[in-house]
Amino acid sequence: MAQALRPNTVGGLFATDGKPHPLQDTLLAVTLVLGITSFVTAMFHSLHLLSSWTGLVGILTGAYGQWISETTRERFGLIIGLGASAVGFFLGMAHGGLFGGVF
Repeated sequence: MAQALRPNTVGGLFATDGKPHPLQDTLLAVTLVLGITSFVTAMFHSLHLLSSWTGLVGILTGAYGQWISETTRERFGLIIGLGASAVGFFLGMAHGGLFGGVF
């Protein structure tokens, strides 16, 4: 008896529905880049402006991406980017904030 073979995407971490999601994938990439930038620059006290601003923008893009995401793969990457953005944002705020030394 021949049966149609279907891929098991129900339990996979990177499950996809087989459709392209260009906006969601773009938000995922932007959130990851901003999160990594914010996290890395937060380790340097003098780069607090860069880390706090990239962290804030990363949090906002990640939140919007979570709101419109459709697959587990997108949500997983967005959470990683959101976490890195939040850590970078809070460390940047602790080192001087968004406008520290400018105003």
